[in-house]
Amino acid sequence: MPEIRPVVTEYQQHRLVCSCGSSTCGELPAGVPSGQAGPRLVAFSGLLMACFRQSKRRAAQFLGMVLNQPASPAWMVLLQDRCAEAVRPAYDALAAKLPAQGVLNVDESPTREGAAKAWVWTFVADTFTLFAGRTSRAADVLDGLLGEDFAGVIHCDRAKMYWRFGRRQWCWAHLKRDFQALIDFPCRTRKRLGHALMRQTEALFGLWKRVRDGTLSRRTFRRRMQPIRETVKWLLLGGYFDGRTRGVCKELWKHREHLWTFVDVPGVEPTNNAAERALRHAVIWRKLSFGTQSAAGSRFVERMRTVIETCRRQARNAFAWLTQAVRATFSGRPAPPLLPAAS
Repeated sequence: MPEIRPVVTEYQQHRLVCSCGSSTCGELPAGVPSGQAGPRLVAFSGLLMACFRQSKRRAAQFLGMVLNQPASPAWMVLLQDRCAEAVRPAYDALAAKLPAQGVLNVDESPTREGAAKAWVWTFVADTFTLFAGRTSRAADVLDGLLGEDFAGVIHCDRAKMYWRFGRRQWCWAHLKRDFQALIDFPCRTRKRLGHALMRQTEALFGLWKRVRDGTLSRRTFRRRMQPIRETVKWLLLGGYFDGRTRGVCKELWKHREHLWTFVDVPGVEPTNNAAERALRHAVIWRKLSFGTQSAAGSRFVERMRTVIETCRRQARNAFAWLTQAVRATFSGRPAPPLLPAAS
């Protein structure tokens, strides 16, 4: 590996003082940043902290030790803010597209913003992923991002803030864990119910695997799912009227239509793994950093995680896109979009 040396370009601004006492200074050429970092250094620093999960101090050490670019933790905060500002237009454009999506996989994970509790929300659409850091886990977050009239399908767990949406798909991976908990319980009645529900769950996933691989048509899939749906319905009904299993079955029985949306609506899967996978890196980052210290830090995290995950899904180079966005901001031009024009 060759020695890395930063490319330094110096701009000297001529300053004159008029006989009246006023001072006049020459202007920088268009596209030249007012600070010491160019577009590639700003973009690289942002990815170093957001994608590669380095602290401000570690990122500054990396710049000085490997790139021969002296840096301090305070300067890294400045570069972080510039990176977040460059991403803002593209992030806002994605957020504006959320209410029009037909299917959204949604999940959230706790974090910290200073001394306050906060949550990282993720919304996985067909062509992009959006993150949002909020100090609330209530339904008002969903109302603010999706609107009160969202007509698409929400793929989620059984948390109550999602219940305001009429079209939902409850995650069968969560249900499978609940059924396993019944099997592990000492009560024989719960064990029998857990084993019976687990057999139907395994049959469900067996059919879905063939749909996903293209060896089973959706029409045949819907037909072969009918006996599974009927069996699960009667198992839940029986558990609902049994005091030993009522607590588990009551909610599932009353809202059983949300178990089968994936059977009837193309594009909906039985599990919420898309949101779980997208949220995984944000959770690892939170465990390493213990959250953010301010609202500005939360904006940096949500925007950068959105860029990184969306570029990954589109097989695009996040560093190349981010460099273009920072360069456009320095030049006063619109930032490049995160989605193709057709989207």
